[in-house]
Amino acid sequence: GTTPWDRGAANPQLAAWLVAGALKPCRILIPGCGSGYEAATLALAGFEVTALDYAPIAIERTRKLLDGQGLKATLVEADALDWRPGQPFDVIYEQTCLCALYPDHWRAYADQLQRWLKPGGKLFALFVQYLRPEAAQGEIQGPPYHCDITAMRALFPEPLWSWPKPPYARTSHPAGLAELAVVLERAG
Repeated sequence: GTTPWDRGAANPQLAAWLVAGALKPCRILIPGCGSGYEAATLALAGFEVTALDYAPIAIERTRKLLDGQGLKATLVEADALDWRPGQPFDVIYEQTCLCALYPDHWRAYADQLQRWLKPGGKLFALFVQYLRPEAAQGEIQGPPYHCDITAMRALFPEPLWSWPKPPYARTSHPAGLAELAVVLERAG
């Protein structure tokens, strides 16, 4: 019942991408949509939004938020590791799904992201930075799980994905963690 990554509003990096024109209306998927803040923000901006979550309460919260603002989106209650969309997406907004999955499932999830995204499509990712002291002894703690940038480069390797050059924008979070904002392009 605890979701420490829920900041109670859309991530400020989403607004930065929208204002900069890096993210323009298209068919977009939000895996692990949570309370739906990003789904509402993107629907309001004219995107064709599909919001995915396995938790019924997350889908219900997203539905209430959208309905309260008169917004529309496709809501899907399913396991991200099993779900298959009818067609690929132009863009995927990845903020909280990866960091909520136990790291043993990251490879399967990264493969899903590649399948869900059309060639040349973009993955707007916010990689959680939450390194705990126990990691030095090999302990894996979470969620949220620390998404070390070196591990992310191995998970989304070139030439399958095109990486921009660092440094990457860093967004602080009220829960004491941070996120690195990276836009990856899926190879054709």
